[in-house]
Amino acid sequence: MSQPRVPTSSDFNFFYPKRVRYHEIDAQAVVYNAHYLTYFDIGLTEFARTRGWREEPRKDFEFHVVKAEVNYRRPMILDEKMNIAARLARIGRSSLTFDLAIFGPEEDLRADGQIIWVWTDQKTGTSAPIPQAVIEIFSK
Repeated sequence: MSQPRVPTSSDFNFFYPKRVRYHEIDAQAVVYNAHYLTYFDIGLTEFARTRGWREEPRKDFEFHVVKAEVNYRRPMILDEKMNIAARLARIGRSSLTFDLAIFGPEEDLRADGQIIWVWTDQKTGTSAPIPQAVIEIFSK
């Protein structure tokens, strides 16, 4: 079985800069593992914003995260600069799949993964087809 391809910075065209803050490190003086999902969320939010998507409470339909995956490659340390990369990887009937990665100051891969959003009926909690207008926002 072949290993999945490890992403490089050239695989992405969206980057959001951030710096590691003191409250994000753990007792080993590296970024605590749960913060990588926060970094992915920050990058994905900013990626969506550049496409014209606005995070706002919706009463009828909304995206819900159904999968979040992180592959830890190398730790980030206090005060280190990073670039959070995001791209739309797949559009499904009711889901959007995003690839994400975190690169250190030398464009070295520190973490990568995926987040899957599902368009959900807020009343029933079930998936629904993504409206074409929403697909067009993310397809830019």
